[in-house]
Amino acid sequence: MNKILREHLLELLEGKSAHIDLETVLKDFPIEAKNAKFENIPHTAWELLEHIRIAQWDILEFSRDKNHISPEFPKGYWNKKEASVEDWEKSVRQILEDLQAMRDLISDSETDLFAKISHGSGQTILREALLVADHNAYHLGQIVLIWRMFESQQEEQKNAKS
Repeated sequence: MNKILREHLLELLEGKSAHIDLETVLKDFPIEAKNAKFENIPHTAWELLEHIRIAQWDILEFSRDKNHISPEFPKGYWNKKEASVEDWEKSVRQILEDLQAMRDLISDSETDLFAKISHGSGQTILREALLVADHNAYHLGQIVLIWRMFESQQEEQKNAKS
């Protein structure tokens, strides 16, 4: 059962079963849209990307380091400055590296998925892996929405010039 559960968790963290995967979106996202703002959308793609990075890092470090100190909530989980191309690329690299680290933790047969994390308040590695997958999928959907809005805006501008 543990082997099957690990396989399902790894598939969920990869994100290819029910929706587009994180790596595809982050690598193919139109970089020129990273700081674009849209009416009634509270965050830019960059802000969402950084939120994914910070939250995922925090969950990973909480899962493996009893001395980890989480950022102040909610302020410490959001980066409101505009991003450069280098900022975007660095954040994407860190997200993918930390996601792989979480997958490695899940893959390790020595990791007890059901044991309470000693320094937590009842959390398990299973719960933390599910939290990463859920949180990433939620905000990834928002990034894809911004991508589609950006494409639509570009098409409208192109048609207005014709």
